[in-house]
Amino acid sequence: MSTSQDTHDTTGSPIDWEALRAAAREIMTKAYAPYSSFPVGAAALVDDGRVVVGCNVENAAYGVVLCAECGLVSSLVASGGGRLVAFTCVDRHGSTLMPCGRCRQLLWEHGGPGLQVETVSGIKTMDEVLPDAFGPSDLVERA
Repeated sequence: MSTSQDTHDTTGSPIDWEALRAAAREIMTKAYAPYSSFPVGAAALVDDGRVVVGCNVENAAYGVVLCAECGLVSSLVASGGGRLVAFTCVDRHGSTLMPCGRCRQLLWEHGGPGLQVETVSGIKTMDEVLPDAFGPSDLVERA
């Protein structure tokens, strides 16, 4: 998949999408997916330059499956927090996957409307991926 060459992080440096995909592919190999046989890996650039990753972790009680994005957000918070700047998610073949609805909400919370997301149709911002999202400001503005 070709990606836009004009995507930049918060410092104006170009985002290395290939490195993010490589990190997602690497962590995908650690996924625990004995029920679906559908391992997923996710990687994101944080505003301080770190890369955080996550993989899916399945459970015999399917409703408590942890998506790769859940692991990624846990890694973000556990390693000091910050804001997500760029995000990608891949399947076992290294192909780009779109986050599910729940995970789009998690990404919005930790990256906001400007988070750049690699999608199956190119790089998009979170406000394009999840228009009219509900977020922390709604808890204040609509209280």
